[in-house]
Amino acid sequence: MPRSDTPRGRTGRPPVTSRAQILDAARLLIDRDGWEKLTVRRLATELGIGTTTLYHHVRDKGDLLLLLLNEYVAAIPQQPLPTEPRDRVVAAALAIHDALAAWPWAAEVLTTDGFIGRLDAPSLALVEAVLDGAVDHGCTPDQAVDVFRGIWYFTVGEILVRAHSTGRPTTLPALRAPFFAALDAERTPRLASVADRWVELAARDVFPETLRAVVDGLLTQATAG
Repeated sequence: MPRSDTPRGRTGRPPVTSRAQILDAARLLIDRDGWEKLTVRRLATELGIGTTTLYHHVRDKGDLLLLLLNEYVAAIPQQPLPTEPRDRVVAAALAIHDALAAWPWAAEVLTTDGFIGRLDAPSLALVEAVLDGAVDHGCTPDQAVDVFRGIWYFTVGEILVRAHSTGRPTTLPALRAPFFAALDAERTPRLASVADRWVELAARDVFPETLRAVVDGLLTQATAG
């Protein structure tokens, strides 16, 4: 007897054909259980449909998360960007960071250079703003892409480190005791001088200030010739 992929226990519920219903259910699962535990099979069970039916709407988990991200960004009110090119680049990059920091799992989905081709118009608007600001600053279009990629790698890296550190209170304190106490002040004098404050210093949020320095460096390097 062939096995059905339709979950039991949800009889009488109408089949889901709406993308909005699918995304709403996926968002609830993420909020409740974390994005790591979201799977197409679990989502199908939550919706009371078969996984095959769900695959008609999404290709895989990555596709599902990208749909959620695009929907999320589209709902964020668009703020006017500065007219000065350098400030426009910084403001757009900060907006990208803040959007992803709210949902750090999105950064995991966007860790390949080909992600640009899967973004909707609202998400692409911030990428366009970075490129446009770089070109207005004096970069060629090719150099503007380099500027964006430099900003992107820095931004995603910061978000992922913060996200992976959150909820792990024993990691740094555990490191402090055996590692920092054993530092040789003669071999690593600079590190030893801040060892007792390392955890406090590493927890500071210096992203906005560092981003401005990164943008200034990238723009200066691109236009130096």
